[in-house]
Amino acid sequence: MVVPITRVAGRVIVLPGSDIDTDRIIPARFLKSTRFDGLGEHVFADDRSALGGDHPFDRPEHQGARILVTNRNFGCGSSREHAPQALRRWGIAAIVAESFAEIFHGNCLALGIPCLNADAATVTAIQEAVQQHPETDFTINVPEVSLCGKGEQRWKLALQPAAQSMLISGRWDATGLLLGHHTELQATAQRLPYLHHFAPAGQDNGV
Repeated sequence: MVVPITRVAGRVIVLPGSDIDTDRIIPARFLKSTRFDGLGEHVFADDRSALGGDHPFDRPEHQGARILVTNRNFGCGSSREHAPQALRRWGIAAIVAESFAEIFHGNCLALGIPCLNADAATVTAIQEAVQQHPETDFTINVPEVSLCGKGEQRWKLALQPAAQSMLISGRWDATGLLLGHHTELQATAQRLPYLHHFAPAGQDNGV
């Protein structure tokens, strides 16, 4: 079933810093599995270990957060799709940053994670608002491309038009689109000779 994504609401986790690469998001030693199960618990594993429990992803007030706010060039480095998978399985459902690495952005979109942009001043303002009231639920509105916080707080963001269209329509979910057209797929398969023991004219394939 195709699921449109028009709104993401929840607490925000602030992760200050630029050029945070995919090796930091999910270290390479956790990429051995062919499945993504369990990746969430290892997100930022090395950074969290180095800070001894004082990493944003370890702080009690951020547990259950759904929106990540960070700075410039987030998700740079290798193109591993495990990085957005790890974030999604930790609980992150949307990301706001000054900019994103292009492949990381595409991998997030394939999971239905909106990646919204804001200039440095706006990101700083959002981060300060969250740090002042970490218990506050914020809301991302995908059609309006905005983030709303406590009271009258509202920030205009940016989102690639193609990504916005895919999120709102549900076309971000390629698997869901295929499953939603099962009848048409079956009809097409019936017309493909190589799916039905095809043999050249005059020959019997023995089946």
